[in-house]
Formats: sequence, C-alpha cells, structure tokens
Amino acid sequence: MPTAGQVKTSLTVEGMTCASCVSHVEKALKGVRGVNGAVVNLATSKASVEYDPGQTSLVEMKKAVDELGYELVLSTANLQVTGMTCASCVANVQRSVSALPGVAKVVVNLASGTARVEYAPDITSISEMKKAIEALGYGAAESSQGQEALDREKEARENEIRRQLINMIAAWSLGMVVMLGTFQPYWILPSILPDWMNNKVLLFFLTTPIVLGPGRQFFINSWNGLKRGLTDMNLLYATGIGAAYFIAVINTFWPDAGFGGKEATFYEAAALLTAFIILGRYLEAITRGRTSEAIRRLMKLQPKRARVLRNGQELDISAEDVELNDIVIVRPGEAIPVDGLVLEGYSSVDQSMVTGESIPVEKKAGDEVIGGTINKTGAFKFRATRVGKDTALAQIIKLVEDAQLTRAPIQQVADKVAGHFILGVHALALAVFLFWFFVGYGLWFVPESRLILTPYLLTGMGVFGFALLTSVTVLIISCPCAVGLATPSAIMAGSGKAAEYGILFKGADAMEATAKLQAVIFDKTGTLTKGEPSVTDVVALGGMTQDEVLRLAAVAERNSEHPLGEAIVRGARSRGLEVEEADSFEAIPGHGIEARFGGRQVLLGNRKLMAERGITLDMLVAEAERLESEGKTAMFVAVDGMPSGIVAVADTLKETSAQAVAELHRMGLRVAMITGDNRRTAEAIARRVGIDRVLAEVLPEDKANEVKKLQAEGLLVAMVGDGINDAPALAQANVGIAIGSGTDVAKETGQVILIKDDLMDVVAALQVGRQTLRLIKQNLGWAFGYNTLAIPIGAGLLYPFFAQMVSPELAALLMAISSLSVTMNTLRMRGYVPPIRRLGRPGMSQPTQVAMPAGRQT
Repeated sequence: MPTAGQVKTSLTVEGMTCASCVSHVEKALKGVRGVNGAVVNLATSKASVEYDPGQTSLVEMKKAVDELGYELVLSTANLQVTGMTCASCVANVQRSVSALPGVAKVVVNLASGTARVEYAPDITSISEMKKAIEALGYGAAESSQGQEALDREKEARENEIRRQLINMIAAWSLGMVVMLGTFQPYWILPSILPDWMNNKVLLFFLTTPIVLGPGRQFFINSWNGLKRGLTDMNLLYATGIGAAYFIAVINTFWPDAGFGGKEATFYEAAALLTAFIILGRYLEAITRGRTSEAIRRLMKLQPKRARVLRNGQELDISAEDVELNDIVIVRPGEAIPVDGLVLEGYSSVDQSMVTGESIPVEKKAGDEVIGGTINKTGAFKFRATRVGKDTALAQIIKLVEDAQLTRAPIQQVADKVAGHFILGVHALALAVFLFWFFVGYGLWFVPESRLILTPYLLTGMGVFGFALLTSVTVLIISCPCAVGLATPSAIMAGSGKAAEYGILFKGADAMEATAKLQAVIFDKTGTLTKGEPSVTDVVALGGMTQDEVLRLAAVAERNSEHPLGEAIVRGARSRGLEVEEADSFEAIPGHGIEARFGGRQVLLGNRKLMAERGITLDMLVAEAERLESEGKTAMFVAVDGMPSGIVAVADTLKETSAQAVAELHRMGLRVAMITGDNRRTAEAIARRVGIDRVLAEVLPEDKANEVKKLQAEGLLVAMVGDGINDAPALAQANVGIAIGSGTDVAKETGQVILIKDDLMDVVAALQVGRQTLRLIKQNLGWAFGYNTLAIPIGAGLLYPFFAQMVSPELAALLMAISSLSVTMNTLRMRGYVPPIRRLGRPGMSQPTQVAMPAGRQT
C-alpha cells in the first residue's frame, strides 16, 4: 500500500522486448526524484509506480522512459469546453487541469473550444477533469471523438503489430530474393534462375535496404541504450546483423581480406537474420496481446452510457458521470452502468461475466446489482451505491492488474539471470572469438567446413572471419526474451483466467503460494455452512415450559447481531411468543450473554459460562450430549442462578461442502475445520463433510494461534473464512482466502478473494494456481534449457566432430522459435478449465443440519 502522500499508478510502456529492457525502465523510473518504487512487467507492458506527486510528475517519468527509446503511453481525453472567450480562459483551464495529479499534458484550443488531455485514468478520471473546469465557471463535456476513440494502449499495440508487419513484408520479400540469388549456383537452381542473380554487387544493393530499413530499429535502439551505458536484446541483434552484413560487404569489395573470399558473402545471413528477428517480434506482439484477453474482456464490460433520473427528468449521460445516490433506470437487454441497490421493479440479471455464475440471478427491491452485468428480462430502477473506481468491476480489474504487476518468488532467479544476460552473452561471445582465433581454428579448422543447412564451404575463411562468425552466432542464438517472459506471461494468463471464475489473486506471490499449499483450514459458520441457523429443539427444566425457556432466551438475544441470536429470536416469534426488550444486556465473548429482564437474571451460553457462574448442569448434560451428537449446538439457559433448560440450534451445510473437501483430499491436501463448538458437536459436523482434523472450542482471538500451530508442523496453510471475524487468522495463514466477498472486493482481508459464496471456488483457486505454477516451470525449463543447449552449439561445441557450424540465420530462427514457444505454451491457459468445473456441481441429496457455536465463536 502507498504511504501517506504517495500515489500508486499503473503506466503502459511500449517498446520493451526482453528482461534487460525491464531492468532499464525500472532503473530509469527509480532514478526520477520522488519515485519510491517501480515494478515493470514485460508480458503486460506495464509499470507499477509509487511516487510523491509533490516531488515529481508524470511528465518527468515519461521523459525518463522516452529518453531510453521506449514510450510511456498515456490515455487521451478530448473535452469540449464552452464559455472560453480569451487567452486568459485558455490559461485558466490549462492550469486547473494540469494541477490534477494524474495529468501529464493539456492542450487547450480557444478556436475549437476543445481541451486534449494526456492522463493516467487510475489517478484522475474524466469526470474529475470536467469538475475542475466547471469549477472555473466553464462548461465541459467529453467530445464524441473522445468516446469513439480507441483505447491508447490497444492503439499502441496495434501500431506495433502494424509496424512489424510492414517491416516483415519488406524484409521477407527482399530476403527471399537475396536467398535465391545467393543459392543460384547450387542444386537445380542454375537451370531456373539467371546467373546475374548471383552477382555480389546486386545482392549488396538488395540487402542494404533490409539492413537500413526494417533492421534500422535495432541499431537505433541499441545506440540509444549505449549512450546511457545500457545493453539489451537490440544490441545482440544489431551486432549479429551488422557483423554478417560487414563480412558480406568486405568479401564483395575486398575479397582477399581473409574473411572467406567472394564465395563467403553472407548477404542472405544478414537478410534472413533480420527477417527472422522481425518475424519473432511480430508473432510476439500478437500472442502477447492474447495472453491478456481475459482482463481486456473485463474492461470491455464497463458500460459507456447510463440513464438517470434527476429533478424528475430522465437523462442519458456518460457512465463516468453517474454520482452516488443517483436513481438509475435499466431496461431489458441493457448493461447495468454502476453498482447499486434495486428500488423497484423485477428482473433477472446475467452476472456470469463478473462472478462466473452461469444462471441469471433474479433481482427485486432490496437486492444488489453489479455494474457491467446484463439485465435480461424486466425493467427496474436502482440507487447507485458505488461509482467510478469503487464499482465491483473496477475493483476486480484493478486487483487483476495489480496481481499481474507483482513478481512471484520463483521469478527472482530468472530476473537475476536475465538482468545480467546481455553483458554475459557479450562476454561469452568475446571469449568464443578469442578461443577460435588463438586456439580452435589452428586445431580443428578443415577446408571442408560448412554452415548447417547452407551450401557454403568455408574453404577460404580466415582465422579472423571464422572467429567473428562463431561469436556472432553466439550473440544471435541466445534468447533472454524467453527467460524474461516465462513467469510474467504465465502470471498474467493465470490471474486473468482465475478472474473469469470469480477468483481474484492479490499478487503473483499469492498465486505461487496457493499452488504450494499443503493444508486448508475452513472456518465453520458461514463458510462450510450457510450461516442461516434455526431453532431445532427446546428442553425445559425446573417447572418451566418450553415456551418460557425459549422466550427468555429470545429476550436475552433480542439486541444480538450474531446469527445464533437472530435464529433464537426468529424461532420465538415463529411460535407466536412476544419478544420484549431486556432491561440490560452484556455479551461475554466466547461464552454467551447475560441479561436482566423483569427482575430476573438470564444466562445463555456454553458450559464454560455456566461453570464460571457455579451453575450445575448434571440434569441437562445427557440431553445436551444427545443433541450435540446429532450435530446441533446446545445453548444452556439459566435463570436466577438455576439451570432452566436448553435451546438447540443447527445450521445447514452448503450443498458443495462435502464435494469440495473430497476434492481437496484427492489433490493431496490436509483439511481442517476451526470452530467455537465443543468437540463432540464439531466432530459430528466434520464427519458429515469428510474433514479429518477438528480444531474445536477455539475463541475468535485464538484462531490465528491455531493456524500457527499447523504452520509449526511444517505445513503451508490456507485459511478460508468469510472475513467477518477471521481477519487475524487470514493474515496469519500462508494464504488467506476470503469467501463470499460479493461486490466489495477491495476491502477483503486475505491474498485470495472469492466473489461467490461457493466452496468449489476454493478448489478452483488451487487448481488455477497449480496450473499457472506448472506453466511457469515449463516456461523456465524451456527458456533455460534452450539457452544451456543452444549457446554451446552456437559457440562451435560440435564443430571438432562434424566440421559444421550453425549459420547466423539458423541461429535467428532458433532464437525466434524459443521466445515464441514460451508465449505459445502460456496461451494454452486460454482454454484451461479447472477440473472441478468440468465435473459439474452435484448437490447433496438432503440439506444437512449442523451446529452453531454456542459461545459466539464462528
């Protein structure tokens, strides 16, 4: 969380291609005065920055990033400003909007009455800009062009794809001609192609536009980095392309220089090397966008327009302009613009896009509705309760984006390797050059040497040319992109997939920890059970009737907000008993309550309370044990210090509790239940759901200690609770899972948030976490395995045995395939369905009655 006075924002950075780029952008942002932290994610092209707006601004951060040759992309808003009459008006509007913390640039045009604003939408909204302008006495509205314009981030990605596509077409068109010209003397090509196509000067003029056109980006970007003492993948590319082109030019115009002569002009190497690298860039740009489709689908759900009632008039306004307590009208087929509470009307709403529930949910007066969901049948009015950044959808998107900008512990090794990869590869390439120049060439070079998959004989290749060719191949064949993308791309895909099922991970570390869990503790009331108890039995003693015992218990509980107390009050009223106000009331946490009514003292609670007050329960113990063996909670009632009876209360197990526990066992996890119930009642409930470990008679404040005890056994523990009184235990657990959080997800304690009140989602969260960790390990295994194998081969490890070297263009193809394979492997997550979801959700044949904790513990 940002500290006081700090602002945290997520910014889009375009142009990053590898882990070194990430390192450079982070270093640049952290170097800006006032920036206290920066985390950059290659897969999402996002930078999470925490800064002090009093010391720096978005302008300074944008300048620092843009100077490196990357682009910090901000959103753009076009506002129509009315009432401006002179240059002073322009200056006032510009000054007022510029003063907003998330605004980087404002251009106000008096003639057209417009203001174009570059801004960070998660800091400052268009609505806030309009309010700032209106506060000056001018009118402000979002222009139609602004509403219809494509999102800048999407536009930047599409521009990159388009640019690389043009580069790719140019490089491959000319590159194929160069390749045909180079190979014209070989195979059957002399009978098909004219001799002049093999003219070296012609090949020079065909290759030069490729190197200086599509390949120009690598030289410019590497120069921009070198000017600031930075190295990245562009330097590897530029060195490889430049060296291949340099050798070819030397051998064309100065064939006796010792680089292999006229028969070793590597024009096709320079051309195809450029073409393969650009092909890799193009495919990465496409596939990288697809890994974040889930979060983009959520963003597309955000409605653009809303229909509100103001001053008796129905107005059609931007959804961003809906204010708290506005009355909003929704008709059949329309999207609900913001969160709210239904006032009148009846309908069914499709919430699947937010909560994952496949069946439309009925909505009537008093029910909550979620912004971004679709109204199906009826029309209704609702009062807006959460707008703008506070809506459930906005909170979900923010949580998913934040999770994608965090780093999993497993990524630390990859980051360390990738951060030093470029310099390491250059040092290795230099060592390879020196080895082959001083040692290897003299020991193993033979005139019959060939480049793999080419017709070239390296007969005339001198020691310098051979050593240079080998070192260039090492530079090209290495692939830090695969290492840099392995973890963040999988985290992005996994967190997006989880969000589709209403499961929100608060960070990559939470996702990794969830995947490694060994034990799960369920809170009982409201988690394993529905939290809707009812009175099942009343036992009377000492001349009192059942109704008298229940009435006194209900009077004592009348002011209670605990589910158990409410159940007793409901039970008394359902029997037609009058539940009056107690003269005094005191809750005794973990034990029960004490009340005074009509001059009598009433105690209601568990054995501990009765023992503390010296009340003997001998005549009630047998009956209490019978009730508890049935899974009911026995509440003892004492009046004026004498035992008077028992009120038994039972809750109902959720339909999916037993199935979820069984699935967790099948996955190899230990499952425990924590409750305030006495051990006999707790074990009866545990047997019904298949739980193997019971933590009974636990006071609310002791739940965290019980979690610690399990952790002391060496287990990685998850605590699942409804968050009401489980916050310490959720925080103590390795992973806190807050279930049934509904629409207010941002306030939940815990690292994993389940929007729905469904235990199957606990299983689904573990399955998504495990699949994501599996993907990360596969990606890292491939990325490190590829480099471990490919770099030695590129360095000539096999040459002494086969007299063949990897050609630069083959190295480029292998490098592109390596990077692409990581992204394609991650894309498998798009079609992933958690196994528990494939099984369906068979309910239990009968609702099962279970106990409520007698002493206020849940």
